[in-house]
Amino acid sequence: MRGRIDILVVRDRVWVSTIESKRGEFSLKVGIPQVLSYMLAAPTTQKTLYSMVTNGGSFIFLKLVRGDRLLYGRSKLFILGQDNGLEQTLQVMKHLAQILQD
Repeated sequence: MRGRIDILVVRDRVWVSTIESKRGEFSLKVGIPQVLSYMLAAPTTQKTLYSMVTNGGSFIFLKLVRGDRLLYGRSKLFILGQDNGLEQTLQVMKHLAQILQD
């Protein structure tokens, strides 16, 4: 997977990991460890960080809470074109935008 994962930092609290491919054939699982390591090393004082891993057709959202213990949560897999995947993905993104505005 070398050279296929990019990281974008948005507003210090949201990390987006994009797995580059022309097709959605690459598993999002390859991006989760990398984005978590970037979140752990984030040079921010924010206690809670969020991330999204995508290959363009599928999305997973992650949450990391740093404190006495590290807590990690993961959403279900959202697939565009399946089970309202687009609608649910946009709802999560809208919720993250509201969190960042606060």
